[in-house]
Amino acid sequence: MRAETELIQKIKELKGIEPRKEWVFFTKREIFGEKWFVPRVFESIFSYKYALSSLIAILLIGGIFVSAQHALPGDLLYPVKRAAQKARLVLAPEEQLPNIQLEYANEKLEDLVKVAKEKKVEKLAPLIEEYQANISEAAKTLKEIKQPDVKEIVEKTKKLEENKEKVKSLGVIIEEPKELDNALASLVKSQIQEIEKSSLSREQEKIFEQVKEDYKEGKYSQALEKILILSYPQEK
Repeated sequence: MRAETELIQKIKELKGIEPRKEWVFFTKREIFGEKWFVPRVFESIFSYKYALSSLIAILLIGGIFVSAQHALPGDLLYPVKRAAQKARLVLAPEEQLPNIQLEYANEKLEDLVKVAKEKKVEKLAPLIEEYQANISEAAKTLKEIKQPDVKEIVEKTKKLEENKEKVKSLGVIIEEPKELDNALASLVKSQIQEIEKSSLSREQEKIFEQVKEDYKEGKYSQALEKILILSYPQEK
């Protein structure tokens, strides 16, 4: 009885034993022959090559896009940079469009500083043209969207002023499109109308008066900065 019990236990243990992969592979080869073996080998090779080529392609494309970020008009990779920017705009949510377009405008100003310092005069005109186009597009979308991200717009417009000063200091003259000022004026006006409906503390009233003064004087970026302060929770 004891011997039978031990035998049953041994059989159960054998069920858990798995043959080595190499043994399974070569046994199938012996049973089914080379016709089975060759296709499987080539299948593995082709799968490996396909995976490897895909990986190389991804790495190459990724490297190209990274390099293209520093390209300037006339450079080989500049069309890649422009295509990537357009794709980003297509995929972006509507409320983010003016922010991205202002970001591109800032990039153009930074590129202008670079080419002016390096005296690459032939690249100035196309960069100025693209900068103006970015500003016009940002203004257009800013007027169209209902709930723009005021914080982002404040940051981007503030940076624009800083970059424009850098460009000006290098002797590069840019004719500024008026559309952005008009769009910012409309945005400030709508924000003022919304704030007038809300209850303000004494300190907030003072800031709000400064907002209205900035609006009257055409200082729209400064007005937006103060509007942003009003949106923060106030200490009681």
